[in-house]
Amino acid sequence: MKKILAILFFSSFFFASCQLFDKKVPDEKELLKKQLNEINWNEVDEYPSIVDCEKIADKEQRKRCFFEFMTSTIEQKLNIDSLSTEFPKLDTIEVKVTVFPTSEVAFQPQFPKDSVAYDTIKIDSILHARLIDFPKVNPAIKRGIPVKTQFVLPVIIKQE
Repeated sequence: MKKILAILFFSSFFFASCQLFDKKVPDEKELLKKQLNEINWNEVDEYPSIVDCEKIADKEQRKRCFFEFMTSTIEQKLNIDSLSTEFPKLDTIEVKVTVFPTSEVAFQPQFPKDSVAYDTIKIDSILHARLIDFPKVNPAIKRGIPVKTQFVLPVIIKQE
């Protein structure tokens, strides 16, 4: 009798516990929609970087290291040229930097819409000529995938 009760008890427990695992699988589209809403599309997980900055563990310090490197390198390369003598009123230029997933870097000067005081084509050609051999930049990472990023850096032309 005890064996029968034990068998009934364990078999009822077994069948009842199977219902705990009988949950509905969420809809694939619903899960995808939820995941896409959770992603912050305006932020990357890791900013672009260079080899020297990758040794830094803190994310904000690594970001600061990278932007300081970019700004100082662009300033050094442009100070070689005659931008400050040809354009004496130009003390700072904003440069849009694009880092592609392939580690390629593109530079584009940003001018105010009413910038008739400068020869924008000449400044653009000087910028591209001086920044042709730019050091390797590792792309930004979003969810484990290299992504394209763009940012604008103020570059000081005149240093007094």
